[in-house]
Amino acid sequence: MANSFFFNWEISFMEWLQAVLPHAVIQVISLISFFGEELFLVLMLGFIYWCWDKEIGKKVGFAVVMSNIWNPMIKNVFLRRRPYFESEQIDLLRPIADGDIYDLKLQGYSFPSGHSTNAAALFGIMAMSFKKKIFTVLAVVVPLLVAFSRMVVGAHFPTDVLVGLALGYLIMLVVTLLYDRLNRYAFYAVMLVTSLPGLLYCRSEDYYTGLGLLIGLIAAFTFEEKKVGFEVTRQPLRMIARVVCGGALFFGLNTLLKLPFPGEFLGSGSFAALMVRCCRYAVVSFITIGVYPMLFKVTAKIGRKAE
Repeated sequence: MANSFFFNWEISFMEWLQAVLPHAVIQVISLISFFGEELFLVLMLGFIYWCWDKEIGKKVGFAVVMSNIWNPMIKNVFLRRRPYFESEQIDLLRPIADGDIYDLKLQGYSFPSGHSTNAAALFGIMAMSFKKKIFTVLAVVVPLLVAFSRMVVGAHFPTDVLVGLALGYLIMLVVTLLYDRLNRYAFYAVMLVTSLPGLLYCRSEDYYTGLGLLIGLIAAFTFEEKKVGFEVTRQPLRMIARVVCGGALFFGLNTLLKLPFPGEFLGSGSFAALMVRCCRYAVVSFITIGVYPMLFKVTAKIGRKAE
């Protein structure tokens, strides 16, 4: 089931965008969507948490994860079809997932834009945390560019990206306010309790991805604080190694944990398959964020002996 609702000017504007912009320009603009996608979010979280500042990294982690929970919780209420369903003159130039672009289960719903929410939440909380002018500029410019790119590629209506941006900045404010004012376990409880209602009605994969990440992050941060206690590094080679190896571990584990299950089952959209997805992301995020940093202490000892 899906719903069709839009302003006529939205269709006209998007048709005009795709008609007036040269294909090469659209291809370049479409690349900006990367700043709201999973790979970029994981690498940025890893860089800040493993290399720069652990506390800011935790805030970034929760902002990104809550964006990937609260956004699909809203999407699964409105169930809005994407723009290319509504006009033959609008093409989807950057599919959300490989496969049939008219498969709603695969491509997801349109309102609000997840990429726009992710970018606003990520760069917004970085600006709030680092408190430097350059991050404030990035917190405005990058999300706006991401939002524009989502319209250009035909994935979202203008109202999708506007609400997505607003939601991302709201998440930034809520996460910052609660993280700074509550004790850790009260904060974790609020994040989890506000996420669980989606289990009652959400049937899209992105919600279960986010919920799994949240569970994994809470467990990982608790484990790291009590059992690991790694130190960040500003040495360029170690920073690069931590981020590259951590990113490879995240995506490698994610692929490995799919192997015991038939592809048909994982893509079925059943509640069991969605819960498997949730558990998979919980395990992956726990190992990557909580267990993987144990290697940092080992490599640090090796480095000191070599000196």
